[in-house]
Order: sequence, then C-alpha cells, then structure tokens
Amino acid sequence: MRERIYDIALKHPIWILLASIILVILATAGAKNLVFKSDYRVFFSEENPQLTSFESMQKIYSKSDNAVFIIAPKEGVVFTPKRLAAIHKLTHESWQVPYSTRVDSITNFQYTRAEEDDLIVEDMVFDPTRLTSADMPALTELIVNDPLMRSKLISPEGHVSVVNVTIQLPGINPVEEGPEVVSKIREMKTNFLSENPDMDLYLSGMIIMNNSFAESAQYDSETLIPLMFGVVVLAMIFFLRTFSGTLATIIVIIFTIFSTMGLAGWTGFYLTAPSISAPTILLTLAVADCVHILTTFFYELRHGAEKRAALISSLRINFNPIFLTSITTAIGFLSMNFSDSPPFRDLGNMVAAGVMIAFLLSITVFPALLMLLPIKVKPQNTENSDLMDKFSAFVINKRNILLPGMTLVILSMVVFVPLNTLNDDFVKYFDKTVPFRQATDFMQDNISGMTSIEISIKSGESGGINEPAYLKALDNFSGWLRTQPETDHVSTLTDIIKRLNKNMHADNPAFYTLPESRELAAQYLLLYEMSLPYGLDLNNQLNVDKSSTRVIGTFKNLTSNEQIELEERLYQWFADNAPQYNILVASPPLMFAHIGQRNIHSMLIGITLALILISALLGIALRSVRYGLISLLPNLAPAAMGFGLWYFIDGQVGLALSVVAGMTLGIIVDDTVHFLSKYRYAREQKNKNSHEAVQYAFASVGRALWITSLVLVAGFMVLAQSSFKINADMGLLTAITILIALVVDFLFLPPLLMKLDTTPRYENQTDSTKGALHEPSSKNN
Repeated sequence: MRERIYDIALKHPIWILLASIILVILATAGAKNLVFKSDYRVFFSEENPQLTSFESMQKIYSKSDNAVFIIAPKEGVVFTPKRLAAIHKLTHESWQVPYSTRVDSITNFQYTRAEEDDLIVEDMVFDPTRLTSADMPALTELIVNDPLMRSKLISPEGHVSVVNVTIQLPGINPVEEGPEVVSKIREMKTNFLSENPDMDLYLSGMIIMNNSFAESAQYDSETLIPLMFGVVVLAMIFFLRTFSGTLATIIVIIFTIFSTMGLAGWTGFYLTAPSISAPTILLTLAVADCVHILTTFFYELRHGAEKRAALISSLRINFNPIFLTSITTAIGFLSMNFSDSPPFRDLGNMVAAGVMIAFLLSITVFPALLMLLPIKVKPQNTENSDLMDKFSAFVINKRNILLPGMTLVILSMVVFVPLNTLNDDFVKYFDKTVPFRQATDFMQDNISGMTSIEISIKSGESGGINEPAYLKALDNFSGWLRTQPETDHVSTLTDIIKRLNKNMHADNPAFYTLPESRELAAQYLLLYEMSLPYGLDLNNQLNVDKSSTRVIGTFKNLTSNEQIELEERLYQWFADNAPQYNILVASPPLMFAHIGQRNIHSMLIGITLALILISALLGIALRSVRYGLISLLPNLAPAAMGFGLWYFIDGQVGLALSVVAGMTLGIIVDDTVHFLSKYRYAREQKNKNSHEAVQYAFASVGRALWITSLVLVAGFMVLAQSSFKINADMGLLTAITILIALVVDFLFLPPLLMKLDTTPRYENQTDSTKGALHEPSSKNN
C-alpha cells in the first residue's frame, strides 16, 4: 500500500498537488466558522463543581461580572472639589456602558442619616458644584472610615478611588458583547484623562480580564506565528542548506495549519487563549517529518543515487518511524482530553489531527514537491557526518561512564519533582506588559486585591435573614473574616442594618448595633429598600424571599493554595460556630484556584493510559517486547527531569503545566523511535553488533534528530515569549523537556542498549526476534 502511495506521488506529482490544493481549500473554508471566546468560563467544563456553585449563586443574586475604573490623582489626594466632581461625572457616565446594571462609587454611595423622625437616603455627593475646600475634611473622615467603602471604593489613605460598574452580558452574541463594553470603557477613559490631566486612570475587573484573553491571543497570533515562520526558514536553510527543501517544507506547514484550523471550524470548535497556540505548535511539529525525509534523501543523493530512487529510498526507510512518531505524538496530545479544562482538550484534539494531516502531506505532497523543484546536491562527506562519527565514537568509548553518570543525573533531577507546589494565580496569567495586569497590580498595592470570595448563607426560612440569631451569626462571621490576615474588605448586610439602627435612634453612635427583634430589622430593611434609587438596591446581597444573604470578601491577590486554604477556613468557621446554617462558597478566582489541581489529577489518568498505549505500540512496531520496555526509560525520564528542573525555575505547577507531561510524552518519543528503529535495522538487517549498530544509528539519523529537536525547541521557545503566561510556561517547559530528551537519547539510550543488548550478531535477517548466538567477546564489551 505504501509503495503505491510513493509511486503515485512520484509519477504524478502535479495531480497530487492539484488534488491536495483542492482538499486544503475545502478544509480551510471551515475557518470562517471559528469564533474566539474570551469569557473566563470557557476554562471550566459544565460539570465543574466550582462553576456549578458559582452559577447557582448568580441565579440567586445579581451577576458579579464587572469593569473597574481605578482613579489615582497624581498628587495623591482624592478629596478636592474638582476631583470629586470628576468622579461624580464618571459615575454618571458609567450608566451608559452597554449592559451595565449597577454603578458604585464614593459619590453615589447611598448615605443614610436621621432628620427628626425621618430616614434620609441620598447620594454621598449629590451636587459636586456646591462642594468647597472647607467641606473636604469632614467628607474625607466620613467616607474613609465607612466600613462599606473603605478598601472597596476608597483607599484607607484617601489617595485612590474606584468606580465599579456591574455588567450583565446578554450572552446572545458573546463575540461582540464583551468588546463592545470594553470599547465604550476605553473611550470613557480617553475622555476622562483628556479632561483631567492631573489624574491617572486604570482599568480592571472581570470584563477587562476577559478582553485581555482575546487581546493576548490576537497579539500572539500576529507576532509569534510570523516569528516562528522566520525561525523555521532560517533553521532549515542553515542546517540543511537547501532552498527547495525549505520551500517544500513551508508549503507542507501552511497546508497543515490551514487544513487543521479549517476542519476545526467545520467540526464546531471555538478558539480560546490556549487553543489559539495550535498553529504555532503545528508549525513546529510539521517540520520534523520533512527533515527526516530530507536528511535521508540528501544522504542518498550525495552517494550518487538518482533523484527518484533517492526519494523512494528515503520514504521507504522513514515511513514506519514517521508514521509511528506521528501516532505517538497524536496519542500524547489526545491524552489532553482527560483535562478538566475544555480549551486544553480542544488544543489537544486540534494538534493531534494536525499531526496526522502533516504525516499524510509529508508522504504525498512533500515528495511531489521535491520531484518538481530543482534539487542540487554536491557529492561530499559533510562535516556533520564526521561530527556524528566522532560523537558516536565518544559515546561508545565512554559508555561505562555515561550510563551510571546519566543515571545519576536523571535521579538527581527527578528527586526535585515532588518539591514543586500545585499552585496558580489567575491574575499572573498575564505578564506585566499587559495593561490589565498593570491595573490589577496597582489596585492590589493601593486599595485591594482582585481576589474575591462570595459566601451565601441560608437561613432556612422565608424572611429568616431578619431573625436576631441569624443576624448575630452573620455579624460574628463578618467580624471574624475581617480579622483574617489576607482580608482587604468585607461587604455584609449587618453593616447596613447596624447603621440603620443608629440612624433610627437619632444617629446615636451607641446604637450602632443589631436590632433586638425580627420585626424591627424587617422594618428597617423595608424602609431602606423603598428609599433606594433604581440600580442601587440590595439584590446583590439578598435573595427574593429574604431567606439568604451574600457576604462578599475581597482579599489580596492570593494564589490557588491560599484561596483553597481560606475556603476551608470559611466552611470550618460555620461548622464550629453556626452549624444550623447552610452555606455556599464560590467565585471566579476560587474556580481558577481549583482548576489546576483538578486538571493535574485528571491528566494523571490520561498520561498513564497514553504511556501504556504508546509503549504497546512501540513494542508492536519494533516487534520486540525488550525494545518496547527499553524505550520506557528515555521516554519517561525527560518529562520527569523537566519538572525537576522547573522547581529551580519557578517551583509552581498550575493549569498550564498540568498538561505538559501529556503533550511532551508523544513528542519526545520521536527521537527514541527513530534511534531505536535505525539501531534495530542495523542489528537485524545488517547483522551488526551493538556497538556498530549504535554507530550506524548516529550516522544515519543523528543529524536529523538534533536538527528536528533544535527546531522544536526553537518553536516552543517562541511560544514561551507569549504575553499569556499559560502559553508561555507551557512553551518553556515543553522546550526544556524536548532538549533534555535529546540529551537522554544521545547520552543515555545508546549506553543502555549496549549494556542490555548483549547479542553480538544476528545470523539471519529472516528472524527479527532471534536470541543470542554466543557470548560477546571482550573486544565488543
């Protein structure tokens, strides 16, 4: 069958090219269906328990997605009439942001006070034109010390303020809704800065974070893919010194990427920040097949073979190894289907499909192109061949040192793997060049972090939130939460009720306490709610029948481990102090905190199954259980060593790195397969001893291995330059693992083969599994 494929490709290259172009165009047409989803929810599967909890909470209370204006006067003083007027204007204009449902700032904060027997509820700054400098000290004292505003809408020092816009996207057209909101917000920012040159303005919040996902992906696609193309072109020309071979390889790469992305569109895939990196990864992987074919092709040409015969020989020698490495690479990426995060499943499926498309193109379109393009090769013994001969001689002569030495190196790196911590910080998914990261860091340093946790406390009965026992438990919990070292702010109903009780007692500070009866608390709340303007009600804190309330804690930007530990403390407090009330804890940051750990646990299953399947395939393909088992060590060691080295680079394994082992498992098998196949061919078909077989393997495939490995490393290092940390970390660790794999396959696998494969010669090629004939002589040891 494969001989027929070669024959058609070489006899009818023009027809093969025309047919492939038509198929690629048909496949690429599906790309019009691809849409980019920037909502952070895409990182979570529908069955994710944290997402389920969060969505159930949002159905009870109002949506909590937001956009935040962070206002920072350059002189460090918010409280001047001019600046309060600017904040008042920005607050008013924020109601015009598309899909906004609520706007909170220090100027429209609903301040309550008593006036004889009446409760007055009004904006904190109703008319900024009436403010004078003399009003500032009292206003500053009032706002900065209010527990509902301090560290939420105003910094404790009074030098930075916030306008928080709550957004409720319809979800009808998510591709356009988010950018529409961000476009309006940025327009407002530009106008604000032009009118107020003495102030800085930063943008943060979940809506801005969503948009940052899209913009980071767009930036990567505009910069990294062209950069990677440049790297591939330069590497191919420099290492292989062939313009025609480079051109043919680039065409295969383009066909592979276009076909893969088009088929993804036809099959209903959507793009996300992780899956948008598929073209960069495919660009790198598609090179490997072509380099192996080219290397053998040029080897044959340099030894006098005619062009067509050289191509047939190259395809015949490389078909099985390339097919096997494509299958194992696809299996490695398909193991990402065990990921708990859909974007990584999509990335795995897209790359797996692309790898197999690249294989088909490399054995059809690639040889057809080589037949049509002019190829000039001078017969010569290249320096690279001499280099591989010298290197193989070094490995053979030093085998007794290399084997224990490399074993020690492997073990010394693997022992650091458990020292990595499973951790994540979703704010740091973006590097410091991204405006969202800059704004969120600034907010963390000056007001509060972006980490929030929402706690819904159910009383168990309609109107039960007015029960004194419930309010007391709620107040005790809020007080305890404020004492926690990571807490910046706590938004709780009891602060409002205590203030109302004080107001209804002529603003006597002694009555800043909870009312003693359920009826009184209910009356206060009813009176207060009736006085609130539209959009500033208590729906963000109370459910419809007033059987539960939501406490929102805002914290420093915590890592995933810190958030999970805090979550456990929250549940434990209620178990110890108020076990009669059921609580639900959820928030987007908490969802991200759990996803990394869930992903690692699910990926372990996928990696185990992939390893079993790949090992079985290698054993079958090499027709030897021994070679299959021997291949396990050089296939497992690089990933383990990479994670051991990662301890010294970062030491934290999160969502991005939890899929790297599965990704690299299939890729690093490539070198092992090519080396073992050439070694086995020399042992069983050329009747060489183990030392001669190692020398033959280095001479025939060594150059191709280090070229493809360096191209792969370069490709993933380009991905490591992404402004999106998930892609950057994934690219960096993958590049490290591939480089380690090359070292292991060059310095550890050959000595291991010479140590374990003690049969000096095979009598005949007809029995590939023949055992030892006699003991090796001392010369061959």
